[in-house]
Amino acid sequence: MMIWEKIYSKYNQIKSKIIEKYENLNILDKYILKQLTSVFVLGVIIFTSIIFASETFTQLIKQISLYGIPFHIAIMMIVLNLPQVFVLTIPISTLFATVMTVNDLSLKSEITIFKACGISIERVARPIFCFAIAMTIVSFLINEFIVPVASVQSKSLAIYSLEQKHIPENKMNFTIKDVDKEGKLKRLFYAQWCKDRTLNNVTVVDISKEKNIQIVQAKKGSTSDYGWLFEDGIVYTISKDGKIFNTSLFEESDVKFGIGDVNEMVEESTDEFNFFKLMRHIKKQKHLLEKKVQLEYQINLYDKLALPITTFALAIIGVPLAITPPRVRYNRGFLFSILIIFVYYVIRALSLNLGATGTIHPFVAAWLPVISITLIGGYLFYKKAYKI
Repeated sequence: MMIWEKIYSKYNQIKSKIIEKYENLNILDKYILKQLTSVFVLGVIIFTSIIFASETFTQLIKQISLYGIPFHIAIMMIVLNLPQVFVLTIPISTLFATVMTVNDLSLKSEITIFKACGISIERVARPIFCFAIAMTIVSFLINEFIVPVASVQSKSLAIYSLEQKHIPENKMNFTIKDVDKEGKLKRLFYAQWCKDRTLNNVTVVDISKEKNIQIVQAKKGSTSDYGWLFEDGIVYTISKDGKIFNTSLFEESDVKFGIGDVNEMVEESTDEFNFFKLMRHIKKQKHLLEKKVQLEYQINLYDKLALPITTFALAIIGVPLAITPPRVRYNRGFLFSILIIFVYYVIRALSLNLGATGTIHPFVAAWLPVISITLIGGYLFYKKAYKI
């Protein structure tokens, strides 16, 4: 309880400082930040929905239907996958908010009024850049501390679901089919009855192997962290033509039926490591990894810093492109947002592919998109703010 009290106290202190800082801002900063925040929230909702629905959600639904994960656990797994999507949507939403806000100010001639009052474009852009820096930090913190924990929890829920799905409580004389991704039968379970989540007088026919068939007969069967735990049984190994290869008795035996599939489904990858864990992993496995895998890990390592910085880089290029010439009387903000995002991801895809093949250094592969967008944005901002 003391820990939670300290956390809550620290939260109140940070909240009070943020409120105090906000109250000390002048009217211009508050006005711009208010518009920026509202559009940013809208952008997060839109882009999270698009990315999540097109990729993550579809993949999860396939896994849920394939492995029979219960609905309430499926919802929890979906929620646990949201932080990964937020890391991708924060830079895009920041760009969207920047372009839409500045473009709106330009269309309403407010930027012209600011200039007439002696307020420069650099001064107008200052709260936008501060907001982008704050979102950069938020993105980094989510990727470092929330995503790895959420991924581990999602894996634990998936394994728990698999362990529980084959245990139909209080049923007698039933069979259960275990099929692969293509719908082909791998194993057939038969149990005389089930009580206290334990199968009694259970028989398993395993035909998942190409060369032989395995039959397990046991008095009791239940799930464990390693697979199925059978007690007081016998195992028959039979060839496809009916010849018995081996027969063995056992008092207790662990068999990994199905657990491998879910481990593959939710296996922790280097993408889910935080920066320091991945750095230690690369250092530890340096002499054991193939060159291609080592390049991939190094690119992921540098990208964990480059991706959050993208938020600030996109804000730099968004401000000058969103300032509309006086004769243009339509909103170009959304179109410019899509164009910038497209260019960024083309450069990113090209750079990462060159890095994966060893053509360029992993550091350059991860940082080239950010550096390119920053240099182009810096040049355009300099022309808009100081030359025109």
